[in-house]
Order: sequence, then structure tokens, then C-alpha cells
Amino acid sequence: MCRRRLWAAAICLPLILGVLVLRATTEAAEAPATIGVELNRLEDQGGNCRAFIVVRNPGSTDFSGFALDLVIFDRGGTIMRRLAIDVAPVRPAKTSVKVFDIPETTCNAIGSILVNDVIHCRDASGDVAGCVDRLSTSSKLAVSLLK
Repeated sequence: MCRRRLWAAAICLPLILGVLVLRATTEAAEAPATIGVELNRLEDQGGNCRAFIVVRNPGSTDFSGFALDLVIFDRGGTIMRRLAIDVAPVRPAKTSVKVFDIPETTCNAIGSILVNDVIHCRDASGDVAGCVDRLSTSSKLAVSLLK
């Protein structure tokens, strides 16, 4: 009886390990590339704050649609404004700079910016779900960029 169990374990264990390794390798190969969004600069422009963000797409997917839902917080953590910005196209293996204005807001009033969602994400195959999960946010400034 014990010999049968040992024999079964000796046969099954390598097969199980092989399936697990193959599954892990497949999942790693299918993981989408992270898209980096960095708040790089803020400058006052009249009564508005002009923001410069750096978008890095190290992957091979070309996004023809990519719009961010942003929430602007003041230094005390209170919501000041909400806006949508279109950063498309987000080309593969490319870094680009996108510029947008935050209306009726001075830059020194901003405490943080939240990427609340990716409200439009589209590649060659059509609309893509879960693009907010692909984002990695950072900031070169005292103003945080979060997700």
C-alpha cells in the first residue's frame, strides 16, 4: 500500500510542479506593461495652474484613447476641482509630455492630485478595461500624484 502511494507521489509531483511553473510563466508573459504617469511641473498661467505630466509607455500596446479622471485637492485635503484630461495617443515604447490647465486654480493652492480613474482606454482591438490598474504614479514636486 505504501509503495503505491510513494509511486503515485513520485509520478504526480513532477507533473503538478510542471503545470504550476507553466501557469506562472504564462501569467507573467500576459501581464500588461505598467504605464508611468509623473507630475513633473506646475506653473501659474494667469488665474490657472498649468500642469506638465510625463507619460511613459514601455510596452508594445499603442493606445489611441487614454483619458484620465483627475481630482484636485487643496493643501488641507479638500476637493477643489475635478477634470478630465485626454493624454492620447500613448504610443508604444515612448515617453511623452502632456500639458493641461487647471482652471481658476493657483498652483500653490494644490496639495495633491488623484488619478481617480482612466475613463477612456482604447487600443487597436477596441476599448480596454482596467487601465487604471496599469498606472504607476509619481511626482517630482511637493504636490503628490496618487491613484
